[in-house]
Amino acid sequence: MRDLHLICVGKLKESFYREACEEYRKRLGAFCRLTVTELAEERLPQNPSPAQIAAALEKEGGAIRSRIPASSRVIALCVEGKLRSSEELAEMLRDWDQSPERSLVFVIGGSYGLAESVKRLVQVRLSMSPMTFPHHLARVMVLEQIYRAFKIGEGSAYHK
Repeated sequence: MRDLHLICVGKLKESFYREACEEYRKRLGAFCRLTVTELAEERLPQNPSPAQIAAALEKEGGAIRSRIPASSRVIALCVEGKLRSSEELAEMLRDWDQSPERSLVFVIGGSYGLAESVKRLVQVRLSMSPMTFPHHLARVMVLEQIYRAFKIGEGSAYHK
């Protein structure tokens, strides 16, 4: 059983997001050892300057990088990422299962995204949609899609 890590900037405050994430954590237990790491989002003023945003992203980026295990394949969720189907994500998980990397890491940034330093170190940039979603909802969506990918891999009727 492989290790899967979800590193997220920001804490889930709403109970409905926490409950949905917990449900997918339970379901994923049959397929992987899942670790979810929540990192604090840097506080910014009401109307931050681009320099303030960049500095905050770099600080968050340092915290993210420090949590990525050695020998990991890293996937960042970001707006400039590639759109992939659920079947393509399932294929990525199958490839990872055959790879020497021990861990698969998904990274979700905060409300301002991810630092360029994080994006440069990842193997895959993934986009959920051209639409904008709250990063807390993105966490639920990623967990569901990872679960769906495992179910596709086993040939389950979950994915129709």
